Amino acid sequence: MKHIAIVEDEEMVAAELSAMLQKEGYQVTCIEDFSRVTEEVLAILPDLLLLDINLPEKSGFVICREIKNRSSVPVLILTSRDQLKDEIAALELGADEFITKPYRKERLLLRIANVLKRYEGRNNMLEGPGFLLDRGTYTLFIDGTSVLLPKNQGRILETLLLDFGTVVPKEKLCEAVWGTSEFIDENALQVNLTRLKKTMTSLPMKIAITSERGVGYRLEEKP
Repeated sequence: MKHIAIVEDEEMVAAELSAMLQKEGYQVTCIEDFSRVTEEVLAILPDLLLLDINLPEKSGFVICREIKNRSSVPVLILTSRDQLKDEIAALELGADEFITKPYRKERLLLRIANVLKRYEGRNNMLEGPGFLLDRGTYTLFIDGTSVLLPKNQGRILETLLLDFGTVVPKEKLCEAVWGTSEFIDENALQVNLTRLKKTMTSLPMKIAITSERGVGYRLEEKP
């Protein structure tokens, strides 16, 4: 069953969309905390995100950019804004579809089905600036080439990528790699980080791993 997340601040519209999609056999989650949309979407990683532009806490444009920078979740913009400049802006930020309200049920369902079909087989993919990471095999795809990362290094990159731009505590990285943060020699984490950094340096990557002494590590774009 495909999972669709809805970000819509008009309760009646959200309820209508949810009922329609559930009737069609989709699993539906309505995200109601508009201050944490990106975090919640990345936590559940739905098969598709229906996203409004005019939201109370943060613009849908900003949310679209944040999600597309950190995942391969397809985004369908559903909005009452019908200006060409808005559609162009959304598509340039990575949106997969742009539909204006009021919408035709049949058209919306067809666009949803088409986007989901295009993304078949990409559920395991995490998208970063200029590269993809397969979360199943930890294969890194960049610039027309692929590199198979050792499992521990792949898990580190995956964890940092999911929290792109923020400091990830050492304990969280240990949990991701070994399933626990207890009794783990910090040198073991350092060895894996050093090897991952070396691999990343050998590739045309736009990002780098930086450290915050005594706290953890961050994945960020190079200057």
